[in-house]
Amino acid sequence: MTVTATYVGTATLLLRVGGLTILTDPAFDPAPADYPGARPLRRTAGPALTPAELPPLDLVLLSHDQHADNLDVSGREVLAGAPLVLTTPEAADRLGGRAVGLAPWRSHTLPTPDGAGLTVTAVPARHGPEGTEHVTGPVTGFVLTHEDRTLYVSGDTTRHRALDELATRFAVDTAFLHLGDAHFPSTGDRSFSLSAREGAALARTLGARTVVPLHYEGWTHFTEPRAVIEAAFPPPGTGSPYLRFLRPGVAESV
Repeated sequence: MTVTATYVGTATLLLRVGGLTILTDPAFDPAPADYPGARPLRRTAGPALTPAELPPLDLVLLSHDQHADNLDVSGREVLAGAPLVLTTPEAADRLGGRAVGLAPWRSHTLPTPDGAGLTVTAVPARHGPEGTEHVTGPVTGFVLTHEDRTLYVSGDTTRHRALDELATRFAVDTAFLHLGDAHFPSTGDRSFSLSAREGAALARTLGARTVVPLHYEGWTHFTEPRAVIEAAFPPPGTGSPYLRFLRPGVAESV
């Protein structure tokens, strides 16, 4: 079953699965853009598509609503027009409207035009080192299952033991990983997203055939660009997952 994906930028991805159009973590503000706070964010590269260029959406998957690189001002306007938003229970309470909160391992099934149905399962994510959850706030990943395809969208997470349970519950074929090894001057050497090395190890644990990197460019808090990610994955033919970079703004089969 063919899945198409369009990389918009950061963690924003446009998926077409089973006849449904799905958007992840909408961040559409033009660059440069600054977001003040305890850990200020600066966007240095804008999205490949504008909200006006999006097709009609069936679903938005929002890993969390508390950080502008996953949901910004323009992204909130996109959410307002979406028929359904799946996210954390806390974000759903804040957003209201058509937002539905899913606790880890809870699922929501949508009918699809092909009649097979799409099941979205919320899966664990932890947006920083253990003990920082009260600062970073709740985050979720998602697993999408439709016919013979199983897709994993990690959300902003670091490597932790709960992620290993994914391999016992799902046979993931394609993993969209939020990488970038995010760091902030105020938090020293603490990391707030997967490093390339951690992402490669997670992909091997999951048995994923393909890894699509997200969340690694266009913001100053990302510390590992494409070259570092490429170096972390062994070359093709070694049994490692196939590393697939998507061209911004171009719909590609995955």
